[in-house]
Amino acid sequence: MPTLIACLSTGKGTWTEVIKIINSQPWDKVFLITNNFGKENFKADKNTEFILIEDVLYKETSDLSEQIKNQLKGKISDFEIALNFVSGSGKEHMALLEAVLELGLNFRLVSLHKNQLEVLGLKR
Repeated sequence: MPTLIACLSTGKGTWTEVIKIINSQPWDKVFLITNNFGKENFKADKNTEFILIEDVLYKETSDLSEQIKNQLKGKISDFEIALNFVSGSGKEHMALLEAVLELGLNFRLVSLHKNQLEVLGLKR
């Protein structure tokens, strides 16, 4: 899975986990779903692209999903992507999942287990 898409938003300590997930693999491309605060304050590698969503509290989930989908469209050629929801709100998670599904992307949920990347659903 050379492409990672992760939420980068709220939640104490979640940015640290996102950093560890990014550093756990040689991803070809990383897309971070965030706002301007995240873009300005998160130190990212050159293969990282920020997908900006704004006014999360005031927008409908479908509007946020459309923002994400429009910014991702045509940028992912992988058959399957890695997806992480450790950071952010349920509304952001639903919007991202809706966008990924509408783009027709297959995905695996990834997380950390003992500081190692874990693909959820696969037996250890």
